[in-house]
Amino acid sequence: MTTCEKAIDILQRTRDGDDLAPEHLSLIELAVNDMVSEAGQIAFERLYGDVAGGSYVQPWYHGIENLRKDHRGYVYWKGVQVDHFSFDKFEEAHEAAIELADRCRTLEMLGLPVSTAHQAWWYDELVSAVTAN
Repeated sequence: MTTCEKAIDILQRTRDGDDLAPEHLSLIELAVNDMVSEAGQIAFERLYGDVAGGSYVQPWYHGIENLRKDHRGYVYWKGVQVDHFSFDKFEEAHEAAIELADRCRTLEMLGLPVSTAHQAWWYDELVSAVTAN
């Protein structure tokens, strides 16, 4: 199979790339346009093997367990949309991801549902109310 055929197969198996991590979607674009290094081609072949073999799993966002980000910028905690990130700098995104994961873990620990509203808008009030009792 050619690189283009493999890319098409990957996209077909991942709901037009919606089930891929953003960096993997970019890798496909670079591979199709013949703009990858040897290491990039190896990564593409590994991606193809994982997707075609049914073993592909999106990596955790910034390596933080239970946190994932789609290619539209939405961030999910255990599959629940909890935020939207559009940082230009890796360091800022990494710090925000750590803080977001901490908030989600705290909400879970307190027995509260994890959601955008709970972690972004009402977090301080919720945590204060629960810990005051």
